[in-house]
Amino acid sequence: MRIGIIGLGDMGKLYAIAFAKAGYEVCGSDVFHRLEELKIELSPLRIEILPDGHEVSRKSDFIIYSVEAEKIDSVVAQFAKSTKYGAIVAGQTSVKHPEIAAFEKYLPADAHVVTSHSLHGPAFSTQGQTLVVIRHRATDEVYEKALEVYQALGSNVIEMDSYQQHDKIVADTQAVTHMGFESMGSAWKNAGFYPWDNPVYAGGIDNVKVLTTLRIFSYKSHIYAGLAILNPYAQKQVREYAKTESELFGLMIAENETDFRSKIYAARNFVFSNEQRPLLLNSEVMDAFSMADRTHTRKPNSHLSILSMVCAWHAMNVNPYDNLICQTPPFRLRLGIAEYLFKDDELLEETIQAALYDKNIRKDDLEFHTAVHEWASIIGYGDMKGYKAHFEAAKDFFEGRLEKARDLSTEMISKLMD
Repeated sequence: MRIGIIGLGDMGKLYAIAFAKAGYEVCGSDVFHRLEELKIELSPLRIEILPDGHEVSRKSDFIIYSVEAEKIDSVVAQFAKSTKYGAIVAGQTSVKHPEIAAFEKYLPADAHVVTSHSLHGPAFSTQGQTLVVIRHRATDEVYEKALEVYQALGSNVIEMDSYQQHDKIVADTQAVTHMGFESMGSAWKNAGFYPWDNPVYAGGIDNVKVLTTLRIFSYKSHIYAGLAILNPYAQKQVREYAKTESELFGLMIAENETDFRSKIYAARNFVFSNEQRPLLLNSEVMDAFSMADRTHTRKPNSHLSILSMVCAWHAMNVNPYDNLICQTPPFRLRLGIAEYLFKDDELLEETIQAALYDKNIRKDDLEFHTAVHEWASIIGYGDMKGYKAHFEAAKDFFEGRLEKARDLSTEMISKLMD
C-alpha cells in the first residue's frame, strides 16, 4: 500500500518519516516553493516528493490531508477529483466538522474515509502517543486495512464512533484548555512582567502553568485558531468558561466568601469526590522545573484560572476524567494541577483566602479576567485573523524564552507522564 501525504508541514513530515521507517512506500507534496528543500530533506529517507496533490492523489492507496483546518475545504476541493479509485482518505485536522464536510462534498463516492487525529505536536515521536481513529465511511475490510496502517505509527490507537463525539471532547481537552493558558500569557504580557520573575508564580503548580503557557506560544497560531473557532462545541464551552470566571471574579472583588466557597466546594465535589486514583502529577517533579533565574519564596496565589476551569466543568456537567481518552499533554497537565489543588485542603484554603482578601494580587487577577474575555470575544466572533494577531502579540512578548520553555516542558511532560 502506497501512502500519500498532501501537506508536508511539521506534522505531515512526522507522519511521512514514521510510515517510511515502518516500511511503507510514501510520497507527498506541499506548496511549490518548498518542494526542492523537501526533496533534499526527505528523498534520502525514501520519501518521494511529487509536484502537487493531484500526483499524490492519483497514485496513493491511502491519502492523508495534512493541512490547516481553515484551508481543508479549498485543498480537498482542488485535489479530490484525482483520488485513486477505492482509496482510503484521511485528514489530520484537530477539528473534524469542516474536514468531514469537505470530504463529503468533494471526494468521489467510491473513496473510503477513515480519518484520524494525533493528540500531540511535532516535537514528539508518534511512538506511544494517543491517536484517535474515526471510521466515517468504510467497509469492514477497508477499515481493518486502515487500522493496520495507523498501527504502524506505534501510537496508542483510540477508535471513536463519530467525528461529532471527537469534536465535543476536543473542545474541552484542547480548545478551552489552550484558551485558559493563552489568557494567562496575554495577562502577563498586558501587565508587562515575566511570571518567572514574580514570587506569586513560584512553585510547583505555577511552574506547570508557566511552562505550558510558553509551550503553547512556541507553536503556530493557526493550530489553536482552527481548534477554537471551527469547532462548534468549543464556542459553547469557551462562553461557559468566561461566564464562570466572571462570576468567580465578581465574588472575589465583593469578598463574598460564603457564595465563593459554596461554588468552589460544589465544583470540587462534582469533579473530584469519586476519584480515588493516584494524583496525575508528582509534586517533586513539578517543583524541579522552573523558568526562574533565581530562587523565590512562594507566595499565595488565587489560581483563578484553575478555579474557573473546575467550576466550568461543574456548570457544563463535564467529567474531565472521561475526556482523558483524548488527552493531550497540556490537558493532562491542566487536569493534574486542578486535581493537585482541589485535593489538598490546606492549599485550597490558602488559595481561597488569597482570592478573596489578598489585594497584592488583585491586579493580576484583573489582568487575567480581562484577557479571558478578550479571547472569548475573539472566538465568539469567529475572528480568525484577530485570534492569530492576539496570539502573536503574546508570543512576541515571550520571544527569547520560548525555545528553552519548550525544551523544559518536554522534559517535564516526559517525567510527569512516567
